[in-house]
Amino acid sequence: MKKRKIAVVTTSRADAGHLHWILKDLAAHPQVDLRLISMGAHLSPEFGHTGREWHEKGLRPNATIECLLSSDTDVGMAKTIGVAMMGLADVLGEMRPDILLITADRYEMLAPAAVGLALRIPMAHIEGGEISEGAIDDAVRNALTKMSHLHFACTRRARERIIEMGEEPWRVHFTGSPSLDQLRRERLLTREQLERELGVAVGQKTVVVVYHPVTLLRDTTRESAALFSALSEVAAPLIFVYPNADAGSRKLIERTRKFVARRRNARIFVNLNHRVYLSLLKHSAVIVGNSSSGIIEAASLGLPVVNVGVRQKGRDHAANVLDVPASASAIRKGLAQCMPSFRAAVQGIENPYGDGHAAEKIVKLLTTVSLGESLLFKKNMLATQS
Repeated sequence: MKKRKIAVVTTSRADAGHLHWILKDLAAHPQVDLRLISMGAHLSPEFGHTGREWHEKGLRPNATIECLLSSDTDVGMAKTIGVAMMGLADVLGEMRPDILLITADRYEMLAPAAVGLALRIPMAHIEGGEISEGAIDDAVRNALTKMSHLHFACTRRARERIIEMGEEPWRVHFTGSPSLDQLRRERLLTREQLERELGVAVGQKTVVVVYHPVTLLRDTTRESAALFSALSEVAAPLIFVYPNADAGSRKLIERTRKFVARRRNARIFVNLNHRVYLSLLKHSAVIVGNSSSGIIEAASLGLPVVNVGVRQKGRDHAANVLDVPASASAIRKGLAQCMPSFRAAVQGIENPYGDGHAAEKIVKLLTTVSLGESLLFKKNMLATQS
């Protein structure tokens, strides 16, 4: 029996946590010919050369595509998409997978989707149907949804939104977020192991800071002034993690480095692998910033979150998340609310992003869905209803 050729695109740490167990399970499947394509920030020393982690996990990429410009502008982002498309046209044109799996909402993910569409390759997409009004991610996510043929929604409401966009219900499946599978399938580090790994003490007062550029603002780092102003009055230990590779990220990194240099109890890390990062969240007091990890993974860890500004506006989340505007006073007030009593109240809450069984559901669907015209030819249900 001919193996099903499934290609998976990974671009940065943003999708690595989603893909880890999906790739492991696909690689172990007897009827799958897995093809891994690594590109973008994964190949950048500036952002931690995170692509090396796939080798450490025993998942050697079949193709690598250099496309990330060393730029801090929106023009650089746009050119990165173009460079990626040229590389992917050659790779996918020769590979011709039966299914191409794409993830989430990073701008560079438009490149494999556009190439796959031109080459008539059926595409499956993880994390469609969600809302994040303050970033171009929202438009990217919706575009990827309409370009794809099979959908793995991370919340039940997201599945409903995809169907409301006109996608046929049989194509749309609630799987939960595969980033939560790590919490179920692998033991996180103890506090002592984590401290040895990081070389820094982590405790019940530690504040984790993950803040990304707000890509819909003309000045993508404008809201960060309020965050740094608020943090300057926080006495607790601070651990910063690098932002994503977006316009304004290098400006944010430079500002963070200067801030950390003035603080004896602050550290900055370029990149942490998913297991280490989740372990850090588990043993810390709160995460502040605008990272999707505060929206998705933190609820399963019972971790309070101060979600700053508009980047994640409209996103489904549990009761552990406090949405605050980008003002120093609001951020300080939010951090003050994250007292031990609040953390105790959010322990064991239901996470709308699922229960950690997403990878097995996704792999089952990828390996059993009928291929051919029935998958490739889509019917617009909105047109049918009109």
